[in-house]
Amino acid sequence: MIAIPELEPAAIRAARDAVDPAFLGAPQFVHEGLTARLGVPVIVKVETVNPIRSFKGRGTSVVVRALAADGRIGPDRPVVCASAGNFGQGVAFAARRLDIPTVVFASRVANAGKVARMRALGATVIQVGDDFDAARAAADAHAVQTGAHLLVDGDDPRIAAGAGTMALELTEGVEAGNLPAPAVAFVPVGNGALINGVGAWLRHAQPSCRVVGIQAEGAPAMTLSWRAGRAIDTEAVSTYADGIAARVSIPAAVAAMAGRVDEMRLVDDDALRTAQAELTTELGITVEGAAAASWAGVLAGPRPDGPAVLIITGSNV
Repeated sequence: MIAIPELEPAAIRAARDAVDPAFLGAPQFVHEGLTARLGVPVIVKVETVNPIRSFKGRGTSVVVRALAADGRIGPDRPVVCASAGNFGQGVAFAARRLDIPTVVFASRVANAGKVARMRALGATVIQVGDDFDAARAAADAHAVQTGAHLLVDGDDPRIAAGAGTMALELTEGVEAGNLPAPAVAFVPVGNGALINGVGAWLRHAQPSCRVVGIQAEGAPAMTLSWRAGRAIDTEAVSTYADGIAARVSIPAAVAAMAGRVDEMRLVDDDALRTAQAELTTELGITVEGAAAASWAGVLAGPRPDGPAVLIITGSNV
């Protein structure tokens, strides 16, 4: 496992102090219906009850505050990013707190609701290209041309550290006797920041817990990369789950996955839709396609032999 200072236990604990309080303390509990369905305790961590309705606010709080403290971004120097919608909302929310302008590049086919929400949070949204990675390339070019700071989701380990704070909350629940010790955690994977943060903390606090990443079959870049031990891109993506639809892998995130991730699974869109419908019914909340990957991965088998964690990452459909 590659040593990454920002993903050490002390750094993840410190990251919690930088996360906006609106994103801390997300609900976590054993769900009776899913437990009956699976035959082992199913712990749900619901990261949708917050101002942007996704987990992205944790990591963006940490990294935006750090970049501002370093003078990399400020009122006269915007932060620039590419986003399918949730990351951009997180960046815009955190930057608005500090009066820092945000420019988000999104594809022309990005979720219209997410685009509208990014604009409502004060971001300038520029739509370009036919997929997320085309928008990401445009964001890169814009940053070079303007001198603005480019923030790439998954590339800065402080984003992963912020995401890792949810795993810290889970293990604190175990220590308090409110949750069973998990045997496996199922994590949706887009660019790798979430699974690296969760995996880093669980390796420290719950080392016997396996960390399993789930991706859409039509967007397998990070799965292929993890299996090969090097960054692999794909020529196209084909999945309705826009939150995990990336064809270009993040080399730094791929490297960080080594030793922090035990398995990667691929599920098709039919499985994602079925899981999305089941979670929406069982939890009584809106669950977006990418967030359903955790439950779809569980059902793809083999089934866990002990308590399983499902991270419900977002509800922006």
